[in-house]
Amino acid sequence: MLSPRSVAGQVFLLQVGVVVLLVVATVTALVLQARYQGTQAARDQVLSTGAAFANAPGTAEAIDGPDPTGELQPRAEAARKRSGVDNMVVSTPAGIRLAHRDPALIGKHVVGPFEPAARGYAITQINEGPIGRTVYAAVPVFRADGSVAGIVYPEITVKNVNAAVGRQLPVLFAAAGGALVLAGFGAALVSGRLRRQTRGLGPTEITRMYEHHDAVLHAVREGVLIVGGDGRLLLANDEARRLLALPADAERHPVTALDLEPGIGELLAAGRTASDEVHPAGDRLLAVNVRPVTPDGRTSGCVATLRDTTELRALTGRAEVARERLQILYDAGVRVGTTLDVVRTAEEVAQVAVPRFADLVTVELLEPVLRGEEPDGTSTEMRRTAMVGPDGDQPFHPVGELIRFVPTAPAALGINSGHAVLVPDLAADQDWRTQHPARARDILQQGFHSMISAPLGARGRILGTATFWRQGDSPPFEADDSTFAEELAARAAMSIDNARRYTREHTLAVTLQRSLLPRALPAPTALDVAHRYLPAQGGAGGDWYDVIALPGARVALVVGDVVGHGLHAAATMGRLRTAVHNFSALDLPPDELLAHLDELVADIDTAEATDSDEPDITGATFLYAIYDPAAGVCTVARAGHLGPALVQPDGSVTFPDVPVSPPLGLGAGLPIETATLRLPAGSRLVLFTDGLVENRDRDIDTGLALLRGVLAEGPDRDPEETCTAVVDALWPERPSDDIALLVARTRLLDPEQVASWDVPDDPAAVSRIRADVTRRLEAWGLEDAAFATELIVSELVTNAIRYGIPPLRLRLLNDDRTLICEVSDASSTSPHLRRAATTDEGGRGLFLVAQCSTRWGTRYTARGKVIWTEQSLLEPEPEPEVAVDTLLDQWSDDD
Repeated sequence: MLSPRSVAGQVFLLQVGVVVLLVVATVTALVLQARYQGTQAARDQVLSTGAAFANAPGTAEAIDGPDPTGELQPRAEAARKRSGVDNMVVSTPAGIRLAHRDPALIGKHVVGPFEPAARGYAITQINEGPIGRTVYAAVPVFRADGSVAGIVYPEITVKNVNAAVGRQLPVLFAAAGGALVLAGFGAALVSGRLRRQTRGLGPTEITRMYEHHDAVLHAVREGVLIVGGDGRLLLANDEARRLLALPADAERHPVTALDLEPGIGELLAAGRTASDEVHPAGDRLLAVNVRPVTPDGRTSGCVATLRDTTELRALTGRAEVARERLQILYDAGVRVGTTLDVVRTAEEVAQVAVPRFADLVTVELLEPVLRGEEPDGTSTEMRRTAMVGPDGDQPFHPVGELIRFVPTAPAALGINSGHAVLVPDLAADQDWRTQHPARARDILQQGFHSMISAPLGARGRILGTATFWRQGDSPPFEADDSTFAEELAARAAMSIDNARRYTREHTLAVTLQRSLLPRALPAPTALDVAHRYLPAQGGAGGDWYDVIALPGARVALVVGDVVGHGLHAAATMGRLRTAVHNFSALDLPPDELLAHLDELVADIDTAEATDSDEPDITGATFLYAIYDPAAGVCTVARAGHLGPALVQPDGSVTFPDVPVSPPLGLGAGLPIETATLRLPAGSRLVLFTDGLVENRDRDIDTGLALLRGVLAEGPDRDPEETCTAVVDALWPERPSDDIALLVARTRLLDPEQVASWDVPDDPAAVSRIRADVTRRLEAWGLEDAAFATELIVSELVTNAIRYGIPPLRLRLLNDDRTLICEVSDASSTSPHLRRAATTDEGGRGLFLVAQCSTRWGTRYTARGKVIWTEQSLLEPEPEPEVAVDTLLDQWSDDD
């Protein structure tokens, strides 16, 4: 082993060697830096000297003068001596020397690059020249007009630059020597002080002392034991003595003789590596860590640390419980309330808590909450909405049963107090049994031993209650569990209340939507009609359908769609449906009706544009079709809507090409085109909204292809069967849009049910036509309607002859329900009903017509107008307010 003195000598020599290396490196760096700085200083000096000479007055004139060398040579020599440069050369822009310290070189070409200076740029270079290796500059001399008159080349030899650097080296070496002497002296002082502080100890003793003190200093909060290679205890701190109850003289004794717990004693004696091995020590649990000490690759003992984990284990258990409960609350926030359905939300609450918090959970809600209404007060009568627990029969009220909790029941107590009620021992508590003693006995027999009833309160209202049950080996509920149950119930109540509010809004929207849809469609003779309306999962929207009876046995078929959902869309739909009925009452053709409806929507949007809370209704689409059973023709127009599907009697399916106009409100006055379809008897016309064929999982082309296939499968289906088949095949599981579907099967009037006559422009023809009408009515078996019909025909034909424009035509239609009389002419003038005074000569004819018919009106055609009347064949004719004979007496036979 080395002596302390030799160790100190080695340390001293090492320190001196390090200092010498640092000094040499520093001096080398300084010399290189000095040379670089000297070269840079030389560049700056020649550049500034050249610029001063080039810009001196008269330099440019001397170069351009008759004797440039004679004038420039003495000036250049004088400048060289003043500035301390080694040479001052002047040349022409072409590089021919005009002045040089060696007159023999005057007139010869300069050596080195000068072209940049000839172009007007100053440069510096290191070059081999006539006077050796030099640092020189090339500086242009400018005339007054800016052109280059010549070039000035000041030069300094590199030898002179290095000489300047060399003059600095003695100073550098002197400084380095001084630093070396100071370093050696300091190292000697440090070595001497080190020997005094270590008291002459060698490296082994110093290392062992360092290991002991480091172990103690870094483990003062834990018990520390150091065991030697022979198994003897070398060191034990106070914490180790306390944890192991060691005697005061335990050190230097074998660890096997210290009466330690068997597990700890064996571990320390073996000296094997251990990490956080838990061993009992009296009433404590100690976590033991052991690390062997292996200097030079051989084991010479071990170091062990002891940590009391008794309280930590308890804290860890509580922390794990808290973590699990936080996870339950997180899952409740993620999983509860995803469907906005009250019943499903209650089920999700129970599913989150079972089995991680309770073995069984029941949820009861107030009746108004289930309907989406505001709960009234704190009633204890609730309906069991959800129950989640072990499979099999349970001794609890089944789901759906109405329960009235008695005042002493935990649920009633929780509702009245607003806090969870804990029953830690069901067997010992009597109050909860009063609700239903027989069920209570069954519950105890099933092994349920504790419960918590937590009220479901949100936004200041009690919605219901959630009851958590534990059975079997599960630990009974404690006070902390009651607090957690309150928190879980509060979060669940917010989700349930959100679902309740959504249910209310959804119910209101659906109710409004259905109230605005036609409750009972007319049953026209011309069509067999079936329909379906299916609201979206997100709430009712603006889809609608309608069937409107028109004069002349014609029928209007309507399908529309207002974009969006909710109350606003449903209300907008109602406004548009009312407008369509009003426009249809005017008996407008489809293109004119769509034009008026487009203007109406645009006006509504303009009127509501200033109200930011009311969204406009642009985006409404619409399809309007008029079917005439007498001609078998259907006229269709659409505004941004999908066209209809047509099923021929043979079962072939087509989608007729109907010109499309922009959606309502966006037409901007553009013309609207119509399509005329000829429909054989038995054809099915299918009108629908886009929700039927398009959704987030299916594009419109796929939906139309699927619809075509369904319609083609049953050529003999009636409209009701067709609606059912289409809905079953195309309705998505979770519809995101409303669906309106209207299926109409066509009929044609038999030619025998239609009679028409051309009316001559002669009043005398009225009696003949009246007789023809009477004969036709007798052929139809309508003798009872003959008298009123004669009066109607006489008045309408007479008015047409008097005030109309030929051609005139009369037509009767008998559809077995209604007798229709139509008189057409080429005039667009419409008669108006009024009550004539006693002294008036006319004005009583239309009054007579109105009294004898069920209804009457005027419709305009492309070539004039049609005055029509309808008489019901199923009900007795209405009696006129004024006797018919009295009215007839006001006309003469000539009239």
